[in-house]
Amino acid sequence: MFVLSMQMLIIQCIGSNSATWFNTAVLVTCMRNFPHSRGTVVGILKGFVGLSAAIFTQIYTSLLTDNANLLLLFLTIGPTAVCLASMLFVRPVPAVGNVRDPEERSNFHYVTAVCVVLAAYLLAINLTEELLEMNRFIPVVFTGVMVIFLLAPLAIPIKTLSEECCGIGQVEEELNGVQEPLLKDTADTNTQNPNPPLMIRGAEEESRSIEEVATSRQPHDPSALDQVEKGKKVTLHEDVVAKLNQQEEDAETLLVVGEGAVKRPKRRPRRGEDFKLRQALVKADFWILFLTFFCGVGTGVTAINNLGQIGEAQGYDNVNIFVSLISIANFLGRLGGGSLSEHYIRTDAIPRTVWLALAQVILIFVHLMFASALPGTLYVGSVLLGLCYGVHFSIMVPTASELFGLKHFGMIYNFLTIASPLGSFLFSGLIAGYLYDREAAKDSGLDSYLRTKEVCNGAHCFRLTFYVMAGVAAFGVLLTTVLTYRIRRVYTALYRKSPHPSASDLKSLE
Repeated sequence: MFVLSMQMLIIQCIGSNSATWFNTAVLVTCMRNFPHSRGTVVGILKGFVGLSAAIFTQIYTSLLTDNANLLLLFLTIGPTAVCLASMLFVRPVPAVGNVRDPEERSNFHYVTAVCVVLAAYLLAINLTEELLEMNRFIPVVFTGVMVIFLLAPLAIPIKTLSEECCGIGQVEEELNGVQEPLLKDTADTNTQNPNPPLMIRGAEEESRSIEEVATSRQPHDPSALDQVEKGKKVTLHEDVVAKLNQQEEDAETLLVVGEGAVKRPKRRPRRGEDFKLRQALVKADFWILFLTFFCGVGTGVTAINNLGQIGEAQGYDNVNIFVSLISIANFLGRLGGGSLSEHYIRTDAIPRTVWLALAQVILIFVHLMFASALPGTLYVGSVLLGLCYGVHFSIMVPTASELFGLKHFGMIYNFLTIASPLGSFLFSGLIAGYLYDREAAKDSGLDSYLRTKEVCNGAHCFRLTFYVMAGVAAFGVLLTTVLTYRIRRVYTALYRKSPHPSASDLKSLE
């Protein structure tokens, strides 16, 4: 029994950490390849994390005949095969220029539309399969259509490749059509007309120094010309001497620094430049962002983890519909939060954290709705909870990359994501679990400190828990407001339309 337990522990450790490796490699590579569309990229990638559960569930119920062993085999072989195939194509591609490519924007709009249609399709087929009795063959057809949606983004590289091939063919045809030297006409013209054109003569005249032109247009005064020539020689001599002295000083300084006698102080990176993890850990912005993410995601995952018990406490027999609503809303929140923040940051340089604060304000009302336990609030609250929870991921990731750079972003990102399991352990495992057990003990007539497996029924079971969660979310709003105030000038300097940032904007990067 001990051996089996250790095997399961090792398998769970490898499986959970493999997801982190996937997430980090894909996210960092895509953000480096598309630095001008970070919000959209994060929204799409994080959105598919939420959709993946529904996708694998559809494959499991339709193709694997509800066989758990086949599902485990598929989860073992499938991702491995995808990774091995992707290794040949996925690679870092440096961005060209500082302007977002219009074609890149249209391609991401296409992928976003495909994601939305896929999410709506999955929701529709799940409801259809749940409510209607149908032939075994129909879910297989549904899965085939789903695979077509998953392969739809491949139209972009196929289109690009075909355009490149057509462009190369046209260039070769044009080159083959050239029969005579391109400079033949010019050579004949120069032979027939020995006098150079007016433009060439003008260029030659402009190449003459200003002093020569001024001298040719003034009366000849030998004494004045001698004074001018003398002054020019003195000025030229002083400039040459000063330049040589500066070069000698620079050479001596470099020699001294190279020998280690003098150490130049290293300038710390500014906001928007590449930070190492240890450099980011001493920045107040880093910890404010960490605590903001901790408050929002921690309270959100507490509600999600206890959704089954919340539904049972309020008298619902089946809570699957709430799980489905949260999953779809979570996807829409991740996708919409990334795209919306990317749009407004390009048009008005609005910091992404503004949308994070808005999501946390809505999250406060969600917790209060769950605490009130009014009829129908669990449906509306589930949708709003999924939206707000998803927005946190699509906002935190690009914000961290914009403040601390992309060079060491993998370490910075994984450190920030510690806030999610930490918040789940603190708020869900300790606070919510303790308060629920205390209310259940009161209902069964036991002391509050005794552990019991009795089920608590009624709105009072989670009322105090959600009041605490609402307070934590309110504290998160305060932190997000402070962070937005601190970094507002950073976004103005990074995304303003003027190519010349002001002195105050540059100072804000310190």
